[in-house]
Amino acid sequence: MDADIERLYRERGIEGVRPRFAMPLIRLAHVGPLTIKELAAALGKTHSAMSQTISLMRRENLVTTTPGADARTRPITLTERGRSLVPFLEAEWRATEQAVAELDAEVPYPLTRVVAELERALVARPFLDRLRALLEATPSPGSTWSATADTTGPNPTRHPGTTSKPAK
Repeated sequence: MDADIERLYRERGIEGVRPRFAMPLIRLAHVGPLTIKELAAALGKTHSAMSQTISLMRRENLVTTTPGADARTRPITLTERGRSLVPFLEAEWRATEQAVAELDAEVPYPLTRVVAELERALVARPFLDRLRALLEATPSPGSTWSATADTTGPNPTRHPGTTSKPAK
């Protein structure tokens, strides 16, 4: 879906804007300057993820940062370009929500329900815990593959969970 949203942006002459920029730009337009920490908390993102997003947005001349009250804070403000995109991004966000609702109505198991159930499952047992448990069941790098864990050994040509066949 993100690729299609980016394509829509380009069709509308909006270059260098990614779907992940929409909510930070909209939030800044409505509440004014925020620090990365404040913006991350408001949008439910990690500080690191928001910092990376802001860096990309700054490169596209969508936001600027200015020195804050102390050296650790730098309020983020919209540039004129960033501000000018907000009305379209708000309309696109509403259209995206409507398109997802249409998809939900077309499939026997609504996408929003799948996402909610995945979120619940990951709260109950985070993905990191699942990865750790699976790695504990397999030998560490450099060791010999255990035949009891898997009689065929690891398949280095395919990532677990993928369905594509190795290239020949």
